Amino acid sequence: MTVHDADSTQTSRMRLLNAGKTLFAKNGYEQTSTAAIAREAGSSESQLIRYFGGQAGLLEAIFNESWSGLNVRVEAALTGAQHGREGILRLLTMMVRALGQDLDIAFLFLFEGRRMRGHSPEVLLSKGFQEFMKQVIVQIERGRLDGSFRTDIDPRVLCSAMFGAAEGMVRDRILSQRNHQVDQPFTDDQILAAFTAMVNGLAPA
Repeated sequence: MTVHDADSTQTSRMRLLNAGKTLFAKNGYEQTSTAAIAREAGSSESQLIRYFGGQAGLLEAIFNESWSGLNVRVEAALTGAQHGREGILRLLTMMVRALGQDLDIAFLFLFEGRRMRGHSPEVLLSKGFQEFMKQVIVQIERGRLDGSFRTDIDPRVLCSAMFGAAEGMVRDRILSQRNHQVDQPFTDDQILAAFTAMVNGLAPA
């Protein structure tokens, strides 16, 4: 493969990723055909199948690309965090602000990312998402050891509670925006203020 061919392949792949993200977010996963994605991308269904294997593979690739971009910033975000609780606040702040900057990805994460796929019993959790959650657990464990988190609650319960609260607020904001409500709730700062109060409340008494 020549350099030109490699560039062309990467461009075609990125066009399909971007088209898939836009159409999945606009119309929903089930209502978006591979033909429509290929048409939007100026590509072909055969190219989509070649790169991603199909509709589900494309959605998973969109998630992996997005979470990977977030995960490369994790180390920088945690630099200087004095304890695990501060590390958690930095990680979730990074996530909330990233979702606020890309509403299509936020919608896909929260409304399409964990739905059952066809007849499969598996829920689609991208590798990037799982890596991010591992970092959250690491910071919770760190906080339990350094005294910044209480130790009488299972780390998995803490992780679920904190992540669920952040997701819930972002989800309500997306629904408000999509319903064109005049009084749209939840700026990033409002979400983070509530989240910070909750996480600080999990410190030892």
